[in-house]
Parts: sequence; structure tokens; C-alpha cells
Amino acid sequence: MCSVISRTALPRRVCLVSVHTSPLEQPGTGDAGGMNVYIEQTASRMAERGVAVEIFTRATSSEQQPTVELAPGVTVRHVVAGPFEGLSKDELPSQLCAFTAGVLRTEALHEPGYYDVVHSHYWLSGQAGWLARDRWGVPLVHSAHTLAKVKNALLAEGDTPEPKARVIGEEQVVAEADRLVANTEAESAQLVELYGADRRRTVTIPPGVDLTRFVPGNRAAARRELNLPPDAVVLAFVGRIQPLKAPDVLLYAAAELLAKAREQGDSAWRELRRRLVVLVVGGPSGSGLAEPTALRKLAASLGIADVVRFLRPRPPENLASVYRAADVVAVPSHNESFGLVALEAQACGTPVVAAEVGGLPVAVADGRSGLLVPGHGASEWADALASVALRPRYRAELSAGAVGHARRFSWDRTTDALLATYVEAGAEYRVRLGLGGPEGLAG
Repeated sequence: MCSVISRTALPRRVCLVSVHTSPLEQPGTGDAGGMNVYIEQTASRMAERGVAVEIFTRATSSEQQPTVELAPGVTVRHVVAGPFEGLSKDELPSQLCAFTAGVLRTEALHEPGYYDVVHSHYWLSGQAGWLARDRWGVPLVHSAHTLAKVKNALLAEGDTPEPKARVIGEEQVVAEADRLVANTEAESAQLVELYGADRRRTVTIPPGVDLTRFVPGNRAAARRELNLPPDAVVLAFVGRIQPLKAPDVLLYAAAELLAKAREQGDSAWRELRRRLVVLVVGGPSGSGLAEPTALRKLAASLGIADVVRFLRPRPPENLASVYRAADVVAVPSHNESFGLVALEAQACGTPVVAAEVGGLPVAVADGRSGLLVPGHGASEWADALASVALRPRYRAELSAGAVGHARRFSWDRTTDALLATYVEAGAEYRVRLGLGGPEGLAG
């Protein structure tokens, strides 16, 4: 960990590359999500440790300033590459040459050795990062965040597979990177088994959660803020609205929950229907942009439009109220490299019911901080949600476990591990170039 590394050994300046989405964007809509939070949180903490950070991202508006200060010591650089608006993620590979040229030109304005390490996020960034690595003679650290081969193996019904070009691009980046950062041991194994990654160059560093912002709070106050009845049974989904994230699973489960209540008699059904609120917080994204009203139409077709409330994406400082107001937060994704929403909710003391996929078995301690569901069927999800939301004593037990589990993760711990990885990759890279093994990257 970097806490035991001499400050003089730390890199002086880190280049972060995030081509398709900026850490300045609002998570929960478009292409902005957990990766944006990851970059913003770790970059800010690196700067607090005295490491200057510059983040390169593609400009998406003519009104964006060339450089923006994200936090003291953290600069976001907007690189003009292709038209400002109207480019989907699948169209961005055609702009990688222009984007990479913009990155290289920025470094060329400075003395050689300006950056000490390149850390690319997502495969598009890895393509640009690997060329910068070769030009600058510094190590490339890469975080995939999601993997095409894994996503294609776990596609939601009707969702569009990731293109072959992405698969090939990921294979190239995996082969070139000096260090691959995986969120979980499962992701590390996928890199090795599906992409042929070198185990010695693969390191597992779990993401964190902001333990100062996401803390338990007053549930009644949170419900008043959101205009929710104090006795409501609140099931919440937070995230981008797209097939991969599977918010439809929560709606099907809510309808099934009401159907099961009807089997117990009309009074039970009427009481649950009076109290039930399904919160969906987020905006259309990815393939969900093709049918932005599909979820609303589904709620109507299931006969539950009156219990479903759609809220726009919220900044992190306002998101904690959603978690605190909920009885349970659902994370029904078909694939999730980790699941930051699950950690944030648990840090607020709210149990999570999540799909047993990807990194969610790490983010959620099954039976202690929430429940894992092995499939996506409406009946099994309704049973899992009911067992938490409708059993106050059990929910209280899981709530206590959720807070304890979330405290095992922090962005400070993630940042320290990343900085240690930069130092190790830098020393190894310099040895490979025949420059010896200096104490730090800045030699």
C-alpha cells in the first residue's frame, strides 16, 4: 500500500484517459456511471497526496473550456475529436486517431518526462493510452471496467451484443498494458481466461465508497424530502436505464409482489398496493436510448404505473436521501463489474437485493448485508424483496450488516493501492528499458 511508500517515490504527474465519458458528467444517464465516480474519487485523492492528475476526455460541446479544474491538483482536458454531439460509443473508434493526437500534442508542449504514468479507463482509452505509453516511455496501467466477452455471454433478452471491433480492441490493450487493474478476483480470472492476460501483470483493487457522504441518516426526513409517505414500502433502483442494468426486473417483481399479496386476500392486496412505492432514479443510456419510454410503458402494461415513480439522476450529494428513504435497493443487472450503487446504499444502512453476477457477490455479503438472487425471474425477485422489505426485524439485522460491510471499502484504500501499482509498474518498466530500478517513477 502507498501508505508505506515514501512520498518521494510517488509519481509527480499522472495522465488519466477517459475517452467516452468525463468525470464531470452526472452519473446515471448517458454513458456516465460508476466509472465516472471511480475516476473523480481516485483522482481527487491522488491530488490530496501531492500527485498532480490530468484527465483527458473527448469534448462533447463547443461550450466546454479546454481545461477545467475538477479539484485542487486535478485538471480535466477536453480534447476535440470529431463532432461535438451525436456520436455514440460505437462510433468513437473512428475518432481515436484525432483524440490520441490531441493527447500527444499536450505532452509535446512540455519537457520530456512530463507524465510519469498513463492510466486508461475502458478499452477506447486503452487504445490511446498504449500509443502514449510508447511515445513517452512510461508504463501503461489499464482498467477495463467492463469486458465485451463477459457482457456478450450475459446479454439481456433483446439487447445488442458488443461488436467484434471492441473484442479485438480489448485483446490488444490487454496484451500491451504493463498492469491490468481488476475490480474483483473474478474479473482478474476473466482477463486471464478469456483474454490471455499475464497473471503477473494483473492486480485486483476493489473500488470504494465515499464513507463521509454515504452514511446512515434519518429515514423519515429522507422520505419527507422525496415526498414519500412515512409508512411506504419503498423499493428503489438507481442507475442508467438500459437492458444491461435490468430495471425491468424490479417492475416485474413489484407486479408479482402484488399478485402474491392478492392470493392472501383482498385486504392484504389493498394494503400493500396503498403502501408500495417503486423508485426508479436514472436516465436512458446505451441501447436504452432507442426506447427511452419503454420502462414507463412496461409499468403501465403491468398495471403498476400508479406505484412507480421516475426521478431524474441526482448528484452524489443528493443521492444519499434516496438510499436512506428506501427499504431495499435493487441491483438486478445482468452483468456488473462491481456495483458501486450497492456499496453506496449499504453505507447508508439500506440492505441490497442484487443479482448474483459479476462483482456483486463481493459488493454484497449474502445474508449479512443483503441478498443475492441467482436468476432474474419475477417470482424469485419478488420473494427476495419481500423477505427484506416486509420483515422489519430482518431488515434491521441486514441494515447493521450493510453498514459494517460497506466500511470494508473506501476510496482512500483504492487510491493507495493504485499509487502502489503505478510505482511497481514504473520500476519494472524502467528495468525493461535498461534504465535501472529507481526508487520512484520520477527519476
